[in-house]
Amino acid sequence: MPITLPENLPAFTTLHREGVMVMSDEQAARQDIRPLRIGLLNLMPKKIQTETQFARLIGATPLQIEFGLIKMTDHESKTTSPEHMDEFYRPFAEVAATGEKFDGLIITGAPVEHLPFEEVTYWEELKQVFDWAKTHVHSTFGVCWGGMAMIYHLHGVPKHLLDAKAFGLFKHYNLQPASHYLRGFSDECVIPVSRWTEMRQEEIAAVPGLETLLGSDQVGPCLVKDDANRALYIFNHLEYDSTTLKEEYDRDVASGGAITMPVDYFPANDPGRKPANRWRSHAHLLYGNWINEIYQTTPFDLNAIGR
Repeated sequence: MPITLPENLPAFTTLHREGVMVMSDEQAARQDIRPLRIGLLNLMPKKIQTETQFARLIGATPLQIEFGLIKMTDHESKTTSPEHMDEFYRPFAEVAATGEKFDGLIITGAPVEHLPFEEVTYWEELKQVFDWAKTHVHSTFGVCWGGMAMIYHLHGVPKHLLDAKAFGLFKHYNLQPASHYLRGFSDECVIPVSRWTEMRQEEIAAVPGLETLLGSDQVGPCLVKDDANRALYIFNHLEYDSTTLKEEYDRDVASGGAITMPVDYFPANDPGRKPANRWRSHAHLLYGNWINEIYQTTPFDLNAIGR
């Protein structure tokens, strides 16, 4: 079954062209079933690219998804038009004031990882999001910086600055093959990584209730389960498009700054050759498994979430 999106959202046309099942709001209203309500708190600068990436993954499941876009209340996007933000996004303060609840919430990364969490301009409101999710969201998925921020706020696990950017495709190991979230995963998989910070496994392991599901010898823990808070944290980017790392590399080249070739990404390390997507299947598996777990466990009555 499809994901429900406004017909004039750019992601609707993109995903329809790719063959993803999308449905307009009007079509969804005629169906006599309850869709899953999934929110996306989008902290990335390229809003349209990011919303399309996540809509592609959660729209590939056999369930009807109602996809809601959320922004920080007072933070103005510098790279996405105000018209797009006003038409498709709701400020968190408005969402919280209504008392509405969600089956799932994705909190994206943000290009602020060089700052201490407390120095991020919207940190106080983001902490409110994390606390609000405990009672208003059935399952929360923190991605990259969003996951690091969430695990820091809820458990005090710090992030650490790296000497060099972790950038490229890195081999990860399936550490918990019996996990429902890793259903269908291979023993090994490659995952795109792009970050200047890391979480450390020994500090995660020291927190009762946290369980690392995917990890790498090169770039550390990747996917962490937090049952007490009905949350997952992923520090890398399975949602990335085939060319996202190339776009980041090209931007670094154009800026004249320090240039790091993404590891194991370009064929023969030649930036002129088209990179192959070797993570797409695992991306669909992970987000499909997450949606399935929500479907299996969320109450039919949305008002019962968080009780």
